[in-house]
Amino acid sequence: MKTIELLAPAGNMESFYQAINAGADAIYLSGKSFGARSYAQNFTEKELKEAIQLGKIYGVKVYVTMNTLIKEKEVEEFLQQVEFLYQNGIDAILMQDFGMICLCLEKYPNLEIHASTQFNSSSVETIDLLAKLGVKRVVLPREMTKEEIKEIKTPIEKEIFIHGALCVSYSGNCLMSQMQGGRSGNRGECAGCCRLPYQLFLKDQKIKEGYLLSMKDLNVSDHLEELTDLVDSLKIEGRMKSPTYVYYVTKYYHDLLHGKEPKEEERKRLQSIFYRGNTLGHLFHAKDLMNQDYPNHIGLPIGKVIKITDKEITIKLEEELSQEDGIRFLESKKGMTVNFLSDQKGNLISKGEKGQLVTIDNKVNLTTYDQVHLTNSKRLEKSVSDIITKKVPLEITFEASIGKAWNLTFKDDKNHQVTYTGTIVEEAKTAPLEPSRIKEQLEKLGNSPFICSHIEMKMDENIFLRIGELNMARRTLCERLVGKRINDYKEPIILEEKKKEKKEAMEKINYQEYEEIPRNLFHVTKALKEKSIVHEIIEIPKGIKAIGATSLNVFNSYTAYYLFQHGYDAISLSTELTEEEQEDLCQQIHIKYGSIPIFIQSKGRVEVMVIKGNPLELKENILYQLIDPKKNSYPVFYDGRLTHIKSSYELQKKEENFGKEVYYF
Repeated sequence: MKTIELLAPAGNMESFYQAINAGADAIYLSGKSFGARSYAQNFTEKELKEAIQLGKIYGVKVYVTMNTLIKEKEVEEFLQQVEFLYQNGIDAILMQDFGMICLCLEKYPNLEIHASTQFNSSSVETIDLLAKLGVKRVVLPREMTKEEIKEIKTPIEKEIFIHGALCVSYSGNCLMSQMQGGRSGNRGECAGCCRLPYQLFLKDQKIKEGYLLSMKDLNVSDHLEELTDLVDSLKIEGRMKSPTYVYYVTKYYHDLLHGKEPKEEERKRLQSIFYRGNTLGHLFHAKDLMNQDYPNHIGLPIGKVIKITDKEITIKLEEELSQEDGIRFLESKKGMTVNFLSDQKGNLISKGEKGQLVTIDNKVNLTTYDQVHLTNSKRLEKSVSDIITKKVPLEITFEASIGKAWNLTFKDDKNHQVTYTGTIVEEAKTAPLEPSRIKEQLEKLGNSPFICSHIEMKMDENIFLRIGELNMARRTLCERLVGKRINDYKEPIILEEKKKEKKEAMEKINYQEYEEIPRNLFHVTKALKEKSIVHEIIEIPKGIKAIGATSLNVFNSYTAYYLFQHGYDAISLSTELTEEEQEDLCQQIHIKYGSIPIFIQSKGRVEVMVIKGNPLELKENILYQLIDPKKNSYPVFYDGRLTHIKSSYELQKKEENFGKEVYYF
């Protein structure tokens, strides 16, 4: 297999350490603002700076996610955060917002930008535009197949998810959390609506119920060799997962990529850390995408309940169980931490073995003879180190000739080289310094990030050197080499924002004359009409008049401007903005850029999810109703390719609030 990047998540500094220790080539994380996982612990500015420096010391790239949609009033703060990261040597920043991508490429010409999966680069034309703009990498949608990926010839780095949670809706296209509860998934505040129980109705008949939108987790570990020639980076999901999860999942894939086949014990370990069923996903055309019975971590089966009293539960173990482990009784959906664990003689024990009968206290009022699953292993939690244990290989060369100054040179894996010149070498009068003694001292790299991979000794016999001077040289070179690694990044270039041209004449556009192009096509241009409503961010071909749909997520004036510059004759504002925010944005666009035609959806239902395939098993083009726990009803239908879910209520906006220079549909 070719050399490929293994990209691990980190929601806090402890997870960051674990990702380094487990062999990640790169780590993605977020600051306290603008990341698509705002409920993760995330990193302060001080921690961001430390993480960037540690990444450079240990040869691990650090990418920061600033992949939310940016409101007009947030642009200045967003740019300040970008500049902070840029000036501290960040390896790349992930972004979703099209306006911010274009603006940052303009202002910071040697900043590496990756287009987040939230950007929804589901078409070849979108990926082509990103490459043309100067985006270094695109994180491909989880809906893309390996055959489609192979078809992408665009000169841009490609990154895919290989493990972890899956969104049922195309990323960037899910508005349900915002429309129902005011928590936008595009703003990092997803409420997890897809993990709730639903009922599906056809007219008055209930068809099914359960966790109907809940997906299994992605795990393609058995098929890595089919992907490594197609992409540049393999990404593990999990910025909200534990440090234990980060370490063991990253190590699992690191070992696979380095030719080590996992043992059965390691496979079970992954299941105990986090598991709600595994799938190969759309990458491999999997049909087993959904787990409609259990939306959360169900863990590893470890035994069965064989006896119950009001006070005690007896379990026959099929795997080990330890005190302080977390367990789940599957059918009854009850969970607990094992505080008291006893053998059949009533003796308290710290661990029960496979095949053993053990007793725990019945503090969850269990009444069913249930399957028992391990959901948290205290032993695994304790096994991960809270310090960085990774070492960087170092080549050491020592030269010493009588009558000349001795030299010590360190060379690291990035070809950084530092040399220390010592005092004049003297001839030994009594006991000469043996090469083995010098070698022993030079290899004592202790708490430094380095380990000696090779040492070359070029020295005369019968020499005398002071050991203390050798030790000082070794420490000095370690510090100098760390400094070189930390400062190994391009000098930031910050330019003034280019002056934007204004459009003075405003042509009247009739929305009804335009034809809506199907969403999330792999080849959009093949479907374009002379007048099209387009759901993808692409370069509009000459001869095509296009309105940008609300799915283009226009949150600020920059996105509106750059879409107009790439051929859109009109744009639609995001339905996630409040009426007040939409009104203000209209004014800002017209003040800054002139009469760019703007559309606002003022009535009807909003599409809150667009899903690849038919996970609800609907009959084609028939309207069903999806009912949530609060009895909200969502119209849902399958068009033969995608499943569409509409909002549970209709918009009713007063058009007179927005002025005469705005269109409505």
